[in-house]
Amino acid sequence: MQQRWFILIVALILAVLLYLLAPILSPFLIGALLAYISDPLADRLEAKGLSRTSSVLIVFSLMAFIVLGALLLLIPQLSAQVQIVAQRLPRVIQLVNSELLPMVESSLGVSIAKPDLAQITAIIAQHWQTTGDFATLIIASVTKSGVAIAAWLANLVLIPVVFFYLLRDWDHMVANIGELLPRNVEPKVALWARESDQVLGAFMKGQLVVMLVLGVIYAIGLAILGVDLALLLGLLAGLASIVPYLGFIVGIVSSGIAAYVQFADPMILLGVAAVFAVGQALEGMVLTPKLVGDQIGLHPVAVIFAIMAGGQLFGFVGVLLALPVAAVIRVLLSHLHRGYKNSHLYHHESATISELPSSSELPSSGSSERE
Repeated sequence: MQQRWFILIVALILAVLLYLLAPILSPFLIGALLAYISDPLADRLEAKGLSRTSSVLIVFSLMAFIVLGALLLLIPQLSAQVQIVAQRLPRVIQLVNSELLPMVESSLGVSIAKPDLAQITAIIAQHWQTTGDFATLIIASVTKSGVAIAAWLANLVLIPVVFFYLLRDWDHMVANIGELLPRNVEPKVALWARESDQVLGAFMKGQLVVMLVLGVIYAIGLAILGVDLALLLGLLAGLASIVPYLGFIVGIVSSGIAAYVQFADPMILLGVAAVFAVGQALEGMVLTPKLVGDQIGLHPVAVIFAIMAGGQLFGFVGVLLALPVAAVIRVLLSHLHRGYKNSHLYHHESATISELPSSSELPSSGSSERE
């Protein structure tokens, strides 16, 4: 009993510290996430004869090259495409007012309030340049005070530092945590950790790659069609693909609207549908079976709820912790379900079939207590 109270108190202290320190935990959690994703690659390099430090340096250099290259290539393009979105948004609202809403009203027989096009246009015209320029937004947000600049730069520099040291000492930290656990609970916690790692692997090592590949496929397909927002739309659809089918729905709707506004030709919608049909076919037949495999992951509704609940409770830190915590909860619930199915609560033994009265012992339909 004392051990249970000790574990409960430690868990409560950790939860309180997490809540109180949430504003400063983002770079540490991002670094830990990168280290967790990169650890299998470092282990493979180490198994081929390289030292742990050399393996980590190779993985760290590769990750830094990918991230910096992506930022240098994507930020200018995304900035220009966000400006295009801001410029075309009034046209989208006009199409909604003049075509979509009247069609819905005639089909359903209801009256729908139309957006104030003049007011929205005025707001966009006033702010579209600032909205479209990522660099302006970042500079404006961090130059409000010297403290803000220092904190932003410290977090930016801290992420690769935390990533490098956590990746270098990852195996030792996992072993040390196992050594700190009470001996009677260590086997069970180790089992939970392995199962949680399998669930997380299906998402953070497999699903993230699927998201990236789908985003590239959608962006290339839309670019072939001539859609000038191809990169932004592909990125949006790829990010939404963390939930199965959500990326397809979000991508095909937003891409269809963008393509129709640009070309004013309904036939372009067939091309957009073909692009996303190809992406869905590749995801179902190639990407998910090869990259994610047959591991049982989290239910799509559980993913949505976990991300929203984490953001509501802990902000950005909660979003980062959402999937790991959801994976652990899923594992605990599976063990709880298994324990319930094997318990007397499920197999109620107090009234078995053999103990029930036979038909000869039952009173006849015509008998009564008065007889």
